[in-house]
Amino acid sequence: MKTTCKKIFACLLMSILVMGTIAGCGSASSTSGGSGGAKILFIMTDTNDTFRATLSDAVVAAGKAQGVTLDMVETGDSVQDQLTLITEAKSKGYSAIILRSADANTAPQMNVASNDLPIIYVNAEPIKDHLTADKYVFVGSDEYQAGQYQAEYVIKKLNNPKSLNVIIFQGEAGHSATIGRSKSVKRTLKSAGCNATYVFVDSANWSDAEAKEKLGIFMKTGQSVDAIFCNNDTMALGTIEGMKEYGLDYKKIPVCGVDATADGCASIQAGEMSFTVLQDAKNQAASAVSAAVTLGAGGSLKDIEGSTSDLKYVYVPFVPVDASNVSQFK
Repeated sequence: MKTTCKKIFACLLMSILVMGTIAGCGSASSTSGGSGGAKILFIMTDTNDTFRATLSDAVVAAGKAQGVTLDMVETGDSVQDQLTLITEAKSKGYSAIILRSADANTAPQMNVASNDLPIIYVNAEPIKDHLTADKYVFVGSDEYQAGQYQAEYVIKKLNNPKSLNVIIFQGEAGHSATIGRSKSVKRTLKSAGCNATYVFVDSANWSDAEAKEKLGIFMKTGQSVDAIFCNNDTMALGTIEGMKEYGLDYKKIPVCGVDATADGCASIQAGEMSFTVLQDAKNQAASAVSAAVTLGAGGSLKDIEGSTSDLKYVYVPFVPVDASNVSQFK
């Protein structure tokens, strides 16, 4: 019922936006002369995922803190709804768009539909060829870094093993984070001289329930596992629950997540999850809003901390989190 209501509410809000009278969805709006009267449209798929909810709240808070008008609309997975909103944005007085794509592969269509408004992509990264310097850009974290930190932690914890049996529970199929984090785990293990056997690699769609279910499927194969890499904390927590049920020792078999959510950090403090990586939603949000204000006013990403030399990205670093420093992030 909650999800259905949210979808209905999002559709109503989109209709209001198209008519030109949007008030915002779960957002706070304000205007400051210091930001040149910037008016930003923030399009989010949904806030059902822990990180997406955190990021959405942070974008809204950053808009308020930076004194801009920021209207948020949730579209669910509807590419058509996003396209309609973007097509209408310029005529409604928006100077820039912050977009969490329903499908990152649709970036070329979204860019054309924007009527020359800048688009700041967040959370779902388009391929580089679909970005344009100082116009259609991505703000987030380097996904390769997350998987690298996970693998480096496991290598150190298990005393530089020459071989490992590895499980990877992946997020949404085709998502930039799923691809980057999984690839970098494999590359980092290989670079360290570890001959990893990937005994089970499957999508659990960011879900704790699906990760637990997939672990149950793995257990039926009769194979052993030495380390489990999860593309986010929620799947790592589901994995821990499954390990308890199936009698696997999570103190000997490290389980790694990504995001450093409150629940993930609590699990590390409890001696269950071994490791996570902070994906800094607050600073990603602040950078996305700053980029929207700057590009919307005709400026350049070169003025934004963390921007790359090609002016297509603003990267906010991941931070490794384990028992030694988890108290700083909980």
